[in-house]
Amino acid sequence: MTADGSRPPLLAPSADLVRRLSEIVGPEHALVDPDQQLPYLREMRDVYFGKSPLVLRPANVEQVSRILAMCNEARVAVVPQAGNTGLVGGQVPWERGDEVVLSISRLNKVRNVDAAGYNMTVEAGLTLAACQAEADKVGRFFPLSLPSEGSCQIGGNMGTNAGGVAVLAYGNTRQLIMGLEVVLADGRIVPGLKALKKDNTGYDLRDLFIGSEGTLGIITAAVLKLFPKPAEKATAFIGLPRLDAALDLFTLAQDTSLTNLTAFEFLSREGLEMLCRNFPTNRIPMEERYPWYILLEISGARADGQAGREMEAILTAAAEAGTISDAVIAASLSQAADFWKLRELMPEAQKPEGGSAKHDVSVPIANLPQFIERAHVIVERICPGARPVPFGHFGDGNIHYNISQPVGADRAQFTKTGFDINAAIHDLVHELRGSISAEHGIGRSKRDELPRFKSAVELELMRGIKSVFDPNGILNPGKVI
Repeated sequence: MTADGSRPPLLAPSADLVRRLSEIVGPEHALVDPDQQLPYLREMRDVYFGKSPLVLRPANVEQVSRILAMCNEARVAVVPQAGNTGLVGGQVPWERGDEVVLSISRLNKVRNVDAAGYNMTVEAGLTLAACQAEADKVGRFFPLSLPSEGSCQIGGNMGTNAGGVAVLAYGNTRQLIMGLEVVLADGRIVPGLKALKKDNTGYDLRDLFIGSEGTLGIITAAVLKLFPKPAEKATAFIGLPRLDAALDLFTLAQDTSLTNLTAFEFLSREGLEMLCRNFPTNRIPMEERYPWYILLEISGARADGQAGREMEAILTAAAEAGTISDAVIAASLSQAADFWKLRELMPEAQKPEGGSAKHDVSVPIANLPQFIERAHVIVERICPGARPVPFGHFGDGNIHYNISQPVGADRAQFTKTGFDINAAIHDLVHELRGSISAEHGIGRSKRDELPRFKSAVELELMRGIKSVFDPNGILNPGKVI
């Protein structure tokens, strides 16, 4: 700290530092050529495009430790990056070009699999799909599931506390991690790879790192919690007469299901029609059109047909009560995959429609229909003709409230209007006691909004934690806080 208590300014790496850092990982893994760097500097939606003098790809935790110790001593910023699939800009460097990017992609080993103990220890660069496959090899199940699971990495999932479609049954990433190995800003290694369900020995440091978006330390390995593999699944696509009927259906499903209600996703008619227009090989699996749809999935521990019987009981009771208008139960794994494809393609379906204002928010489940109704009014007031395309995880209150530009509108102008929409939607979320970031994190896109919704005490505590873990402020500066 300087005499007035502020941090000394961060510096661009010198030519000598670039040379020494490159020696740690080897020249083939120290990227200085702009063309080779490109995949690490541009995020997947092309909203943010940064610059860097050096992209490093260390092979192990020891190399990460040496890199951070060297950068901390030189007061050079480091941007940790996993699969670069984040949606809030937290994983890409700033445009000024003085930050080192540290990719964990080569830290991709499976260190241990304990089928009997229902856990496995993996390095942070392993893709989510590979984590799922390793669990499956020993007859176990790792439930975190995201559309980007083939390319996102478990370190990034932990850094953002990713959610996904199985949160209802298994929880966010935070609930799926038993222990962590983390490298601090000064290079010290926190050896927390414990496979314990009970460890009541002081402050839970693990939970501080999960969701910190690389601002407190770099996660290099983790102990993942595994589960029994579901023996059977029943999947249904359901048409609703109105969105508030989803609350009644959700309550009925929760009360009826004796096995495992694993997914309760919602989609709008407008969104599905947009998807089928832009991806014409897909179709809504029922002839008549309804305002809202639910994708409901139940998993069973035994292959005895119980999941299917429960699904039929739920849908029969819901139809008799007038809660649902129509439903189709998947007759095969292929048909169930087709149902899920509609949900997974929803973000992509908006791209051909022009500009989009996106929101990853959550509200109490009982407030979700009210939120949608009021949000639609707000959007029409600010930008007449804009097209809301809400979808997401009804069962945990997480709405991806996206708005496509009006047909024929100027994209650049709509992008400017989108900032006004964002602010108004976030105000509504706050009024309904929700969160402006449900599962994507804060990164840089929501950093300036955060002080409007976090109390002064909470922000003071967050800054205090940051100063303890990273006193020179080298880790992902300017992100989150």
